Amino acid sequence: MQQHDEHYLREAISLSRAGMERNDGGPFGCVIVKDGEIIGRGNNRVTSSNDPTAHAEVVAIREACQKLGSFQLDGCTLYTSCEPCPMCLGAIYWARPDRIVFAAQREDAAAAGFDDQLIYDELPLPREKRRIPTTAGLLRLDAQAVFSAWIAKQDKTTY
Repeated sequence: MQQHDEHYLREAISLSRAGMERNDGGPFGCVIVKDGEIIGRGNNRVTSSNDPTAHAEVVAIREACQKLGSFQLDGCTLYTSCEPCPMCLGAIYWARPDRIVFAAQREDAAAAGFDDQLIYDELPLPREKRRIPTTAGLLRLDAQAVFSAWIAKQDKTTY
């Protein structure tokens, strides 16, 4: 398995370098593999698309899910050139691949100027102590009514 993991990680690293050289965004790449076939590829495209969510993992997840015709990555392994940031990790967990394999660690990314420590520090804080002011609970009953409608909805696709 390690030989296969190294092969797909090299592909993710190659995507990270190619995207960086094209000035797509930061030096990050990702591939998603199912049954020995790459079904999703992505490199960071944040600056070229003006999309702060266009991280390599998110781009690859979108492509793989489109190819599979599913919002889940059952039976897949996600290979990424660097440890996923908190946003990407959330997206990965929602997509539910079987495995995650990464090369560089978040400390390596931080040394290159991609430091997610602020987000890691903010997550456990109560809303009122976070750096971005947040108003919570406004129109909560209205929003809860939509959740109640979801619970009662007979033709929903659960996930």
